Amino acid sequence: MLDVSDDVRAEIGDEEADRLLAGENAPGAYDCTSCRTPGNTDQERTSTVLFVGQETAVLAFAHATCVPSQVVPVSEEQLRGAVRSITGEDAAAPAAEAPSHAPPAPPALHASHTPQHAAPSGYAPAPAPQQAVLGVTSGVVLVGAEARPALVVEPTAPITRPGMAGHGDDFLPLLTEQGFLSVVDLGRPPAPLPGWSVLLAMGQLHAVLMPAANGGAPVAWWQAHSPMPLSEGWRNAVGRSQQVMVYAAAAGTIGTQPREDQLRAALDRAAARGALVGASMPLAGT
Repeated sequence: MLDVSDDVRAEIGDEEADRLLAGENAPGAYDCTSCRTPGNTDQERTSTVLFVGQETAVLAFAHATCVPSQVVPVSEEQLRGAVRSITGEDAAAPAAEAPSHAPPAPPALHASHTPQHAAPSGYAPAPAPQQAVLGVTSGVVLVGAEARPALVVEPTAPITRPGMAGHGDDFLPLLTEQGFLSVVDLGRPPAPLPGWSVLLAMGQLHAVLMPAANGGAPVAWWQAHSPMPLSEGWRNAVGRSQQVMVYAAAAGTIGTQPREDQLRAALDRAAARGALVGASMPLAGT
């Protein structure tokens, strides 16, 4: 019950595609590369998802209800991260460098704190004893009556434009220049940001992708140093909505919140002060 899109067929060739469709190379049981829950190619419609790097490619499988069959262009480092997550070698994997295209990205809404990521070289932290980093958390936010997956970005120190002196904070202006919009009401999802997407593989967060300047394959706006685990509730929510809400606030606006309801309250306060920006993004390739 495999779906092989024309794009995937073009990449893997007719012979391999036909073997997959005939069940010869179908995996049978698998973990969905999107929601990370079990699936079975013999019992339910399954999408083939081909992650293509500069030199290598990895074929993964997903519930057809989660994502369609597709080719997802990724960097070679992102592809290695996906392979590590599939083979369970994350712990031994070297950390990936944050990209220089823009500031690192989002955390989601959950009370558990996850490793922090250094601000990329594209945006410089204001003079301070230590480099700015982003704390990443994951969870679910209630929007109206619907539970939605969200990511939140907050640097630990002010972010200034490269080459600019002073102690100002340009983090939110830089994001609005990328297309993020001010959020005044968390009861409604933020507006979509065309060309941007969130890359999940094997139920883990790998990157947030942005359009390439030359119109080519998307590039990483933020990339996890190692794949970021996501809760079952978060994965279920993104499986239903196929959209991720990405919020951002300047350093010191949100802070570390031990519970999801407290984090939501901090986001509401930031929105009321006009200190929150956001965008809705689909999963990569959808």
